[in-house]
Amino acid sequence: MKLSKVLMSLLSVLLLAGLFTGCTSKKDAPATSSDPKGPEGEITVITQRTDIVDTVFQDYAKEFNKIYPNVKVNFQALADYDGQIKIRMGTRDYGDVLLIPGSIPIEELPNFFEPLGTYEEMKNKYTGIEERTVDGNSYGIPIAMVYSGVIYNKKVFKEAGITQIPKTPDQFLKALQQIKDKTKAVPLFTNYASGWALTQWESSLATVAGTKEYVNVTQPTTDDNFTKGQPHYELYKVLYDAAKNGLIEKDPTTTDWETSKADLAQGKIGTMVLGSWAIDQIKSVASNKDDIGFMPFPTNASKVLVPLAGDFNLGINANSENKEAARAWVDWFTEKSNYAVEQAGSISPLKGAAMPAILKQYENEGVVFEALTPSPKGQEGIVDKIDKMGEIGLWQPDFKKRIIEAAVGNRPESYDTIMKDLNDAWVKARAEVAAKEAK
Repeated sequence: MKLSKVLMSLLSVLLLAGLFTGCTSKKDAPATSSDPKGPEGEITVITQRTDIVDTVFQDYAKEFNKIYPNVKVNFQALADYDGQIKIRMGTRDYGDVLLIPGSIPIEELPNFFEPLGTYEEMKNKYTGIEERTVDGNSYGIPIAMVYSGVIYNKKVFKEAGITQIPKTPDQFLKALQQIKDKTKAVPLFTNYASGWALTQWESSLATVAGTKEYVNVTQPTTDDNFTKGQPHYELYKVLYDAAKNGLIEKDPTTTDWETSKADLAQGKIGTMVLGSWAIDQIKSVASNKDDIGFMPFPTNASKVLVPLAGDFNLGINANSENKEAARAWVDWFTEKSNYAVEQAGSISPLKGAAMPAILKQYENEGVVFEALTPSPKGQEGIVDKIDKMGEIGLWQPDFKKRIIEAAVGNRPESYDTIMKDLNDAWVKARAEVAAKEAK
């Protein structure tokens, strides 16, 4: 889908939102297990997990009903979650509990979702809630705190003679070349055909920058966002160089996400750039789960920072007729289900949660795992505004596909040409947003 169509679709949703805005007053906390009655009613929970909606989620419902026996929980799973849920959000019928789509502008959240509490009330309990906070009210709780980088197959690395985890872009590209030369595995699988998987590269921007302040604090103040030497340029140069050197899948247009997970698990693929949410999905189809490893994205920064960020945020439909029951589900899911660890291979949003075992090797290597510094007060969502104004698509696949196409010779343009186009759009949009904000 072209970016312009995405924006047009989103615009139609937002126009309809004015007609269907529901009550956004804060509700009482849900009943606890000590309440003999508790919330009652029937709720629909919409998820992206088509793979476990009929298994794990049914078990969740049974456990939930041990505490809340008078609530019937129904599940709906969407294969193209973001695309399908945006269409449904043009009506009042988008379930009771759902994942907040990332394409909805932050400032529009009150039109669609029920506030879960104030940021001040919730910040000491949950990590990552600032990402979906508007005017002091938080509208979502992350289903997991994910970390991003490179998921790799240890067996493939061993066969290729790679004895140390590559830390810099040059070391990483050299390792990919070794995989190509010494094994039958695809060195780096881009998942070009899926589109959405390419957006995972953007999650490693802070690692390339080497600072947790860059994404939300420094980036919106610069006119050099895509120029040589800057984090965006260096991040996507790795993708371009890998594609140009024949280190990616032979025919990117015909690949399949589900197949790629199995291929990485079985050693047919060496590496993929993804979030930690994918680790357990890949391990689930591996004959040896210990073959699957994680490494920080390669960087020349002096400090290796792996950013922690909220996965999808769980929210409550502002139009729900069973908000108390919906809130009971949200609280149980985030606090009791252990979904973040067992199904997302990530970290619980609860403050003080333990780091997963797959990260233990980096504890003594100086790798830092930290949440990004949020935007300064009054500047919330500023990067998102510039991105949308300039139709850049930081979290869309379009320019990533363009980079791959240019690298393999299907587009008559250079990497620097692409970066200049993106930077020109950023500069213009940044000025327009600044002028708009000043009014």
